[in-house]
Amino acid sequence: MDVSISPPGKLDSKFSVGSPYHYLKKFHLLSSLSDEQLARVHQHSSTIKLKEGESLFMQGDSVDCFYLILTGSIKLFRLSADGQEKIINIVSDKQTIAEALMFMDQPHYPVSASALSQSEVIGIDAKDYKIMLRDSVDTCFLMLGDLSLRLHALIDEITTLSLQTGSCRVASYLLENAPDDEDIFNLEIPKGVIAARLSIKPETLSRILKELHHRGIITTEGNEITIHDRKALMAISDNKS
Repeated sequence: MDVSISPPGKLDSKFSVGSPYHYLKKFHLLSSLSDEQLARVHQHSSTIKLKEGESLFMQGDSVDCFYLILTGSIKLFRLSADGQEKIINIVSDKQTIAEALMFMDQPHYPVSASALSQSEVIGIDAKDYKIMLRDSVDTCFLMLGDLSLRLHALIDEITTLSLQTGSCRVASYLLENAPDDEDIFNLEIPKGVIAARLSIKPETLSRILKELHHRGIITTEGNEITIHDRKALMAISDNKS
């Protein structure tokens, strides 16, 4: 497996605007750090380039880093005893992976992570970041706030998967991924992966998309989606239609 890793502290210059740490501040987890703290994070970081299908880490590996997604998409998944894959989450640009695990005494990744497309991530040394947190109460509160938001998002997701129909989930997914000011967009993730993420079968996803197409709510052409009736899609998402 050909995974390209840049040395610590050698972030590509394209992420530098005004300072070598500018791009790091785009991540909520790092946005309130001081320049001194950002310099420390930068010094203990590496960029990792992954091709589609390449692994970032495997379930059970020791947690050495947490990750910031620069470009591309990463799927988080677990394998059952019989080898069945269950997708836990799909993480894309400006999101983070595994930051909560650094607080565990014997941290190991509970899931595996691999690239759904050509991706680039920053790996940040978890041990050093944890040491830095001990010196900054404000940074600790920032981290707690981020983790609380994650927890609420997961609770909402459990509710969605438990109570919503497949059509509701698909409509919600389309609305979440459609730009606010555009009705035409591409599904960047393979439909089989989307189906697994929504806990439905691929053929069910295809059937629901066809139904939405026939009702004139959307048009599908390959991976391109055109939304014709956003209000109707929202009503389906809210289980009102």
